[in-house]
Amino acid sequence: MTSSLLFNVTTLAYMASMIAFFAFLASKNKSLGLAGSVIAYGGLIIQTAAIALRWKESYDLGVGHAPLSNLYESVVFFSWTIILIFAFIDLKYKYRIIGAFVVPFALLGMAWAQLGLSTGIEPLVPALQSNWLLYHVVTCFLGYAAFAVACGISIMYLIKATHEEGNTTGSAGGIMSMFPPIKVLDDLNYRAIMIGFPLLTLGIITGAAWANYAWGTYWSWDPKETWSLIVWFVYAAFLHARFTRGWVGKRAAWLSIIGFAATIFCYLGVNLFLSGLHSYGK
Repeated sequence: MTSSLLFNVTTLAYMASMIAFFAFLASKNKSLGLAGSVIAYGGLIIQTAAIALRWKESYDLGVGHAPLSNLYESVVFFSWTIILIFAFIDLKYKYRIIGAFVVPFALLGMAWAQLGLSTGIEPLVPALQSNWLLYHVVTCFLGYAAFAVACGISIMYLIKATHEEGNTTGSAGGIMSMFPPIKVLDDLNYRAIMIGFPLLTLGIITGAAWANYAWGTYWSWDPKETWSLIVWFVYAAFLHARFTRGWVGKRAAWLSIIGFAATIFCYLGVNLFLSGLHSYGK
């Protein structure tokens, strides 16, 4: 049994979960919604075992580091954190339909990692040879995952709100009847961002401490650092506008989607298209 095999099984599990959620969306069969959640949880367990096994494999090869050091490993871990945050919200609030808008993010990440990226285990570059790697990457990606969930919920909000605006009869039939009320969706968007924002803040702080350890300076305006700060300001603006100006509804949903787009560029765009101290993430 290898980690690559388990990651392939994980990808298939997330695909099956997504299909079950889409079927739930189309049929309103609650058993399919439950199946989607259970399969996603199973995939999460398998992926956890795969990450642990890959960690062991790195030690067997004499490399010996947490599987968080290259683009393949980070994409896999990002997918894992998305399902982890989804599982938390799913178990707490029981709105299974959210899975149809969140699990696809994790599936896309796993599919890209398995089909389009190099899966080799490589030695750490000197700058990554620190325990700060674990602290920084884990906090950042948990924050990113919460923003991914918030984005999926915001898409649901915009679909539901647009339908209600164009619905003159006042009835909520069809697929829309399965969506939570827009006030609930707005609140879930806010709660997901309230999970992600402190984690992102902690990720930036640990990143600064790590930068001082590795390069002798807390902040160097590297492209990754700059975009991390931009993402932080977007979500800080979201929370500030909500607390002081009562921003809710479509404006909040759009800002959440814009924030996640900035997050994806910070994560992938900077690594793939801009050069800097974080170029080792390619």
